[in-house]
Amino acid sequence: MRVLVVPDSFKGSLGAEEVCDVVRAAFEERGAEVGTIPVADGGEGSVDALLLGAGGERRTDKVTGPYGEKVHADRAILRNGDAVVELAQAAGLTLVGEDRRAQDTTTYGVGEQILAAVRDGADRVIVAIGGSATNDGGCGAAAACGVRFRDADGEEFVPTGATLARIASIDPEGLDDVVRAADIVAMCDVDNPLTGPKGASAIFGPQKGADPATVAMLDAGLAHLAAVIRRDLGVDVEHLEGAGAAGGMGAALVAFFGGELQRGIDVVLDAVGFDRRVRGVDAVVTGEGSFDSQSLHGKVIHGIATRAHRAGVPVHVLAGRVDPEVAAAAEPLGIASATSITPEGTPIEAAMAGARDNLARAAAELAGQLTS
Repeated sequence: MRVLVVPDSFKGSLGAEEVCDVVRAAFEERGAEVGTIPVADGGEGSVDALLLGAGGERRTDKVTGPYGEKVHADRAILRNGDAVVELAQAAGLTLVGEDRRAQDTTTYGVGEQILAAVRDGADRVIVAIGGSATNDGGCGAAAACGVRFRDADGEEFVPTGATLARIASIDPEGLDDVVRAADIVAMCDVDNPLTGPKGASAIFGPQKGADPATVAMLDAGLAHLAAVIRRDLGVDVEHLEGAGAAGGMGAALVAFFGGELQRGIDVVLDAVGFDRRVRGVDAVVTGEGSFDSQSLHGKVIHGIATRAHRAGVPVHVLAGRVDPEVAAAAEPLGIASATSITPEGTPIEAAMAGARDNLARAAAELAGQLTS
C-alpha cells in the first residue's frame, strides 16, 4: 500500500514534520510505502514547510522588527529558484509577546526581506502573510522597497497603523527596479476585505491588542489609505478578497508590488509538486489541531482533499478535535474518514500534552484498518 502523509501542524503541540514522523512510523509498521509532505497555509512555519517539501536552502537576514528593533528572520531559496519570505519572522505576533500595540507595529522588515530575496536573484517571491502583529496596510514593507509616503507638508515618513491618516500622497516611482520586475505571490488564508466590519482591523485588531476605540481608528486609517491608493495608484483594493490579511498586507502586495493573492495551501501544494506525488497513491492522510468549520474554507485540509479527490485518492483526517457535522459535510470532498485523536472528556491541557501519544495510537488504528 502506498500512503502520502500531508499534515499541517497541530498548533501548540506538534509541528507538521513531527506529525509526519509519527504517522509514517505507524504505517511503515504495517508494511506500507509512505511519502511525507509537511505543509503550512501561509502562517508560521511556512519557510520550514516549503524547505522540507520542496528542498532548497535557508538564508537569515538581520531586519527591522515590529517595533523597530533588529531581529533575525529566515527566508528560503527553493530548488526552483523561488524565494519564500514569512511575514511572521519579521513582524509576527510571537515577536511582540504580550506587548501588543497594533497601531505602532511595522512591516518594514518584511519589505527588507523581499528586497534581499530579489537582490539575491529570485525572480519569484512567495510571501507567507499569516501570523502578523501589524495593521499598517503593508506601508512599512512598501517603504522598505522604495515607495514614498508623504504627509500634508510634503515630508516623507513610514506610516504605521496610528499614522495612516497622515498620508497625503503616495509616490510609487521609487520602488526598487528589481522588486518591480519580480513576480510577487502572497500566501493568503483569509478572504477578509481591507475595511469594514469584516475587515483587517475589526476582525484581527483585537488579537493584536486593539481596544474598540483603537479598532475604529485603525479602520479609518486603512480606509484613508485605500482612498489615496485609488487616487494616486489607480488601484482599488478596499473590498478585494484577502486585502485585509495581515493588517492590510494583502492590499499592499497587490497595490504596491503588483502581486497576486493566492490560497496559501495551493501555493504550497504547487511548490512541493503534490499533484505529481499523489498519482498512484492509495490513500492520503492529513491532519491539524481542530477539524472544524474553518477547515472547509480554503484551509490545509480543504486544499489537500480537493486535489486528492480530483486524482481519485481518498483522504483520511487525524485531528486533535473533530466536529462531527463538519466531518459529514466533508464526505463529498472525498474525505473518507475523520478521527479525533483525543479521548473523549480529556481537558485541553492534557490533550495538548499527550498529543504525540494520542496521534501514534490513532495512526496505528487507521493503519490497521487501511492495510488489513
